[in-house]
Amino acid sequence: MRSRTISLKQSIGRTISSTIRRADGKKVLAKGHVISEEDAHMLATGGLNEVWVTELEEGEVGEDDAVMQMATRIGSGPLEARLAAGGRANLFATEPCCILVDDEVLRQINSGHGMVVATSRNFTFAAAGHRVASVKSAPFVVAKPELEVLMSVVERTRPILQALPIRSPSVAVLYTDPVGGERARQLFENVMRQRLNRIGTSASVTLSSVEEEGAVTDSLQHLLSAKPTTVLIASTTAPARPDDVIGRALVRTGVEIECFLAPVEPGNLLLLGYKDPVPIVSAPGCFRPARLNVLDLILPPLLAGHRVSKWEVAGLGHGGLLV
Repeated sequence: MRSRTISLKQSIGRTISSTIRRADGKKVLAKGHVISEEDAHMLATGGLNEVWVTELEEGEVGEDDAVMQMATRIGSGPLEARLAAGGRANLFATEPCCILVDDEVLRQINSGHGMVVATSRNFTFAAAGHRVASVKSAPFVVAKPELEVLMSVVERTRPILQALPIRSPSVAVLYTDPVGGERARQLFENVMRQRLNRIGTSASVTLSSVEEEGAVTDSLQHLLSAKPTTVLIASTTAPARPDDVIGRALVRTGVEIECFLAPVEPGNLLLLGYKDPVPIVSAPGCFRPARLNVLDLILPPLLAGHRVSKWEVAGLGHGGLLV
């Protein structure tokens, strides 16, 4: 990259290499700004005849071109790349979705030269129009060989960022209590509504049950017959082991237990299983408070149809201290 002085007439469409200020020191145009006809007229009115601009040399790629090349290739799903000022491009969700981030590929890109990528946290819920990633280049230019190396990493690996759409999810809720399920419903229903509203959905079918193995099994079978996207079990008790009442009822229903315990606080006693593709979640102590807990972390991917694994739950430990 080189800088040189040219006339205002010649500068239209060029990038200025240094900030332009008035005599009193107030900034008029920032470094990196592309001069328009209106800018040139404004500067001429202020008595300026020439400006310093940058010019690409052989083997260089302009910052805007570089960041857009990266932004349009790092993601998959309902995403839109938009150019922003200052050698930056942003990715926005175009519909409600859950964001999955490949941390290993992201680190590879960010360990390179000339460009960095910032993303939303893995498993984040993103409403339509929400910014989920930003790509930033070094000022003005990126060396073409550096860009080629970065692009080769992107092309030979999985996407850094996947946006999984959440389309009309169906949430079934089972309220359980050792004495009577209606007690659990009264305790949890309001907060349940708030929690689901935050990710743009609501409970489509609910049941309440006494917390006894046979009764819970029957209730689960009834809820599963409605073919929900996800089943939540809101229990007033905390299991000591996955073979307590809730866990036994899950196994009796034919549920495959994926994991018990999560490295998240609040939410350590997470019990996650699957009945074929349908996830069933028990998270004692997490349904009454509205504050952030393990449910908020795993509900977006589950509602997007992503099968959350024990390994992914284990990865929640980094940042899992939510209080």
